[in-house]
Amino acid sequence: MAKKNATARLIHFLVGLFIACLALAVILALAVPIGFYGMAMYLSPTLPSIQEIKTANLEMPLQIYSSDDKLIGQYGNRLSLPVTFDEIPTDLTHAFLAAEDASFFQHSGISIKGLGRAVTEVVTDDDSQTGGSTITMQVAKNYFLSPERTLNRKLTELFLARKIEDELSKNDILTLYVNKIYLGEGAYGIRAAAKKYYSKSLDNLTIAEMAMLAGLPKAPSKYNPVANPTRAVTRRNWIIGRMYELGYITKAQHDEAVRSPVGIKLYQEKLDVNMPYLAEMTRATLVERYGEQVMHGGWRVRLTVDSKAQTSAEAAILTGLVAYEHRHGWRGAEANDEPLENFQRYSNMSPAKVTKVNSRSFEATLQSGESVTVNWSGMSWARKYISANRIGYYPDNASQVVSKNDIVRVIPTANGNWQLGQIPKIQGSLVSLNPETGAVNALVGGFDFKHSKFNRALQGWRQPGSTIKPLVYTAALEKGYRPDSIVSDRPIQVGDWKPKNSDERFLGDITLRRGLYLSRNLVSIRLLQSIGISDARNLLDEFGLDKEKLPTTLSLALGAGQATPLQMATAYSTFANGGHRVQPYFIEQIYNYKNELLFQANPLQACALCFNEQLEAVNKNLIEEYDKSLEDENSTTDESATESTELENSENVEETDEAIDLTIYDAGPQSDRLKAPAVQYVRAKQAPRILKPRVAFEMADILRDVVRHGTAVRAKALGRDDIGGKTGTTNEAKDAWFAGFHPTNATVVWMGFDQPESMGRREYGGVAALPVWMDFMKAQLKDTPNQWVSLNNRSKSKKQQQQIIEMTDDGIITDDDNISDTSAPAKPVKTQTQQRKPTAAEPTADTNNSVAQANNSRSNDSVPQNPLSVTPVQRMPPMPE
Repeated sequence: MAKKNATARLIHFLVGLFIACLALAVILALAVPIGFYGMAMYLSPTLPSIQEIKTANLEMPLQIYSSDDKLIGQYGNRLSLPVTFDEIPTDLTHAFLAAEDASFFQHSGISIKGLGRAVTEVVTDDDSQTGGSTITMQVAKNYFLSPERTLNRKLTELFLARKIEDELSKNDILTLYVNKIYLGEGAYGIRAAAKKYYSKSLDNLTIAEMAMLAGLPKAPSKYNPVANPTRAVTRRNWIIGRMYELGYITKAQHDEAVRSPVGIKLYQEKLDVNMPYLAEMTRATLVERYGEQVMHGGWRVRLTVDSKAQTSAEAAILTGLVAYEHRHGWRGAEANDEPLENFQRYSNMSPAKVTKVNSRSFEATLQSGESVTVNWSGMSWARKYISANRIGYYPDNASQVVSKNDIVRVIPTANGNWQLGQIPKIQGSLVSLNPETGAVNALVGGFDFKHSKFNRALQGWRQPGSTIKPLVYTAALEKGYRPDSIVSDRPIQVGDWKPKNSDERFLGDITLRRGLYLSRNLVSIRLLQSIGISDARNLLDEFGLDKEKLPTTLSLALGAGQATPLQMATAYSTFANGGHRVQPYFIEQIYNYKNELLFQANPLQACALCFNEQLEAVNKNLIEEYDKSLEDENSTTDESATESTELENSENVEETDEAIDLTIYDAGPQSDRLKAPAVQYVRAKQAPRILKPRVAFEMADILRDVVRHGTAVRAKALGRDDIGGKTGTTNEAKDAWFAGFHPTNATVVWMGFDQPESMGRREYGGVAALPVWMDFMKAQLKDTPNQWVSLNNRSKSKKQQQQIIEMTDDGIITDDDNISDTSAPAKPVKTQTQQRKPTAAEPTADTNNSVAQANNSRSNDSVPQNPLSVTPVQRMPPMPE
């Protein structure tokens, strides 16, 4: 009986246990979906809108070109070139499905197997070939979430993936995936990766190359074919195997792909000419206006600067700095017995280690391992530096100059030899402007950008010395003085100040003209006394100098204020163009990645009337030149294709490599170069006149006498009588200037130390700066016909009059007699050290603003748009988001 009771109790217990387990299973079965639904309801309000990921943004580096279309700078390393679904090759789609999500077109955004792998990855940090997330989940992560591995982020990813699947088609999801996924080397998306790794378009990729790209999303650095080719090939071959298993490719395709080499042909853009000062000032200007994203917007910026003029300017500055170093002696080796790789090359000066010292030469090794010899003619200049005013005797033998294991600088010479050099301690800058428009022709900020990024042409506030005298004398001419007016050069005392001339001589009564071309300090002071310091400062402000940096004492007449080389070049442009104030600018055009014009400068012209009279002929000529360039390009392309066909039939395989590159590697750097359409200019507006035509002509003529008879007589060596200018030297020769001009070019040169100190008692502007100006202008004026500043008012413009405003208790009273005509040009603005700000209202960053909309805002007097060209807009473009 007891046994029966025990059996009954056991059966009852088991039945109860079964019922309990069944109930638990039912509860769990209901709890999971309820919990999942509850979690979804909780997270749903925080999930972003799927509409935000409908498109991917284009990202390409910012490229900067000279006016003759030489690439001089590039910034940014991000590549993102969105594609549509129809542009994705089928084999490439299969490669990504095989690598990441073979059941993509079957599941609803979440794969149970994939979810299991995802949980395993979170817990164990597993590193299998296949990832844990579906393609839809990766889209959710890449567009909205962080890459962190947490359970909360993974749950959000799951819910977001379901939301994406509900709102987008599979084709849309796959397109978003291949456009956003990071594939290493700064490439986002498949088109960017094909370009970056293979310099190819998607259509030209082989199955092996497609598999290589498909292997990158899991770990772009680990499977990078550049950094880890062996590991990358292993993963590539696994993907190729998966493609074969899934029936995407045949056995023959599989075998051929597996046997393929890595075959990398990296996208590596090279500058045509390295012009870092110009490139950096362009980048800084655009970043200041648009933010850091401008470096990834794919813009192609064309400057006003011609590459040949810039190269000539840089060479002139370098020659002037080296000449100064030779005049002041050898400071000795940079180091001794140190690793050569620790020293950087600057400009044309290569570091070298002395290996052998002969009696009249020495031998040295370059960083490349090349051995060079510096003969006596290349080192005999090296007298020992003692001070700025004193150097030692010429050396008798090489051992007095260098020793074995010295680290020195060597410079290649034009005849193929080598010369001993040293990194200059002195610095220099040059600014050249077009006097008619203010366009920058050339700009050099210093010896070498790598050595010092400080741009002295824009940022170097220095005392202008005697280069300011023509501006003060011009104020006197505006007040009624004449070039033949008599002014005293006798001693003068103002309080305790007893100024004197540089030669400490006095010439008595002399003409104003002679006082300027001989740079007599006392004449300048007396003229400033006569016309008034306030009026002089106002005119200098209109010339482009900053009035706040000009003294309110008579020392202004001797250049005691501060100005930049750019400001002085702007001021001297007024003499060259007949009395107009132009605004310097250096960004001529901006194009987008599709070579569509976004912005074109339309500067105020010194003679807008002259420009507009020639406008139709200029635009017609631009169209003809553009058409001819297209014909030449097509002709060259046809010839290249013919040569390629001939080479393909040749037995010499090596000779075909280059031809094959032209046909297969169709997405290399050359494919992204600026290919600007023809530009049609619009009517120009008149720059403000700040000087009477007669005054501008008279001052230009006096400055021409500075070259004929005065402190710049050395410039007569150029053999031209249509140039003028003024030397400038500050106290103790801390700054040396030459500001000169031709009717087509206003150029200013400055030389000095960054921390002001004497360059030496004989380092006048005519010694240190003038030769640099001459070297540059010799090349710029070659084949330029003789011409001079016109006395006639070419532009028919009126001089800007200042409005006198008096504030009283009864309100503001204006002097109506002095109010300028409303049709007169606007009052000139201060010289900017960056791109000219447009006068139009600032645009908003609305990405819907198209070029066509911007064109509609042009004035009614603009020329018609030619169907083969684009018409300039007159405002800076909005930055695409």
